[in-house]
Amino acid sequence: MFAAEIRITSDDARSVVSALGPEAGRELPRTKACVRMEGEIGMIELTASDASAMRAALNSYLECIRITEDISRITR
Repeated sequence: MFAAEIRITSDDARSVVSALGPEAGRELPRTKACVRMEGEIGMIELTASDASAMRAALNSYLECIRITEDISRITR
């Protein structure tokens, strides 16, 4: 089993967690995700059954974080 934790400490943490909520509820093969706020820090916990599934999940979530933060910056 593989596990990863992503902490989002930017001013956009709440927006990122809100945007990623539906993504976490979606079924990804061999992967489980939990997205939540801990105080002012956004948390994403990923578990995967193998390295390929973990790589795919990390790529997906990191790209979603980048896009959400880009949109937030543009709309300010």
